[in-house]
Amino acid sequence: MKVLIVDDEKHVREGIKLLGEWELNGIVEIYEAGNGEEAIQLIQTLRPEIIFSDMKMPKMDGTQLLEWIKENQPNSKTIVVTGYDDYHYMRKAIHFGSSDYLLKPIDPEILNQTLGKVVKEWRKEEKERESKTTSTQLMNEMKPVYRDRKLTQLINSDNLKEELYEEFGFSKAQTYQVALVRINRKAIEAFQGDRDLTYFTILNVLNEILQEKDCGIAFRYLAHKGEIVIIFWNHFAQIEELLGQIYKAVLHTIGVACPIAVGIKVEKRNKLMGSYLHAKQVLLNSNILENAETKVYSQEVLQTPVLKNLFVYSSDIELAIQTGEIRAFEELIGKIAKDYIEGNNLSWGQLLQLENEYLVISNRWFEHYHLAGKISDHIEYRVDQFFNQNAAFQLQDYIDRTIREIAIFLRKIKRNTVQKNSNVIYEIEKYLEANFDRDVKLQEISEHFYISREYISRKFKQEFNVNISDYIVNIRIERAKALLKNSELKIYEIANMIGYQDDKYFRKVFKKVEGVTPNEYRELHMIQK
Repeated sequence: MKVLIVDDEKHVREGIKLLGEWELNGIVEIYEAGNGEEAIQLIQTLRPEIIFSDMKMPKMDGTQLLEWIKENQPNSKTIVVTGYDDYHYMRKAIHFGSSDYLLKPIDPEILNQTLGKVVKEWRKEEKERESKTTSTQLMNEMKPVYRDRKLTQLINSDNLKEELYEEFGFSKAQTYQVALVRINRKAIEAFQGDRDLTYFTILNVLNEILQEKDCGIAFRYLAHKGEIVIIFWNHFAQIEELLGQIYKAVLHTIGVACPIAVGIKVEKRNKLMGSYLHAKQVLLNSNILENAETKVYSQEVLQTPVLKNLFVYSSDIELAIQTGEIRAFEELIGKIAKDYIEGNNLSWGQLLQLENEYLVISNRWFEHYHLAGKISDHIEYRVDQFFNQNAAFQLQDYIDRTIREIAIFLRKIKRNTVQKNSNVIYEIEKYLEANFDRDVKLQEISEHFYISREYISRKFKQEFNVNISDYIVNIRIERAKALLKNSELKIYEIANMIGYQDDKYFRKVFKKVEGVTPNEYRELHMIQK
């Protein structure tokens, strides 16, 4: 805290400096002035919290100084110092908001009691000021949000309180017209992804122009992401010209174009939704391949085009997936693109439907192959990246992105198929282990695992370095050896147990594999025991 002592007598100033308990009251800076004029210069520069002032001074007396402080530095607390115990001075001091007064010669105890009381008052008032400032700031921050919510409500239901129209600067009229401004991904990226700052900036640009003409109000339409709505109540003949000005002003301010569509005029506020829906359809009908300098769209009578359907290509897509080659998709996508941009016309609505159907088909195939990592379903966010700063659609970039996604999908299928087939070979091995004692045919395995005989035979040999028939023989011989060592079963009984009905054939196979007959193997292991 800072203190200013104003008195034309230096010894009085020195006395106050000497007697005051400054540190105890949190005061770290003490300044002096010899008269009111000097005091004003210091007050303007230093903004002291506490001011001691004599009442009778040359050039500008204490009364004039107190009056100036009350007008220009009202937050400072003043303490009058006077040698005159005169009701006239006390009355003046009270009139100009002085906190207290001290009589000369100054009593140290009274000085410090007064100082402590005034410092306490200033701190209490400062806390209240800070609280009020914070509250005011919060109100200012909330006001645009409140306006947006209420005007969104107006579009949808027309139930605003009468006093709110004047508060928002909304003029009542006989006719209204709605325009729709689309805020795309590029606009938000211009503000490092800060969506609120994007809307705040654009709305400032719009409302400055609208207020100058006194013809409308713009607000963030909270019922749908990425939209600013303008309600016009005047200058209808100049709306398209005015929107062209708005379009260019936004482009100049943020470096990104935001397309605008105009709805029909309506006679009542409760029909604003009709004008909004008209503007929305006009925007959906707009040709995104058109290279117009200013993208402001209007359409008196809606002519909704028939939208093409991606699902009619489902069989072609399935055939392309079966080939497993991206070349097949490149040809198919070229054919689809040609169909969709016939006449160099592709509407915003058609693009959204195309993207939506592409996501449905893609995710269906992801599920079919049990693949993780489905494509994001944020449709507008996905397509926004293909509009440049001038809101022109980059068709080739969009096609290239689609091809890249499909190529990743095909690679996942191949990896999944390799992994699945590898797992199947080990499942087949388990199947053979469980059924070694009977004659398991390759056709049986094929039908059981839904894989061709040729594939099974080839992959099994690659994995285990032996064909299936020899693998079964090895299993049987290992079981026979265990039974020969640990049982008194007859040779023909063991042969039957491991899948050989002819014990002579079993003996022949056993000797071929082990180099000795079953009886010799048994005798050898009995001697070792």
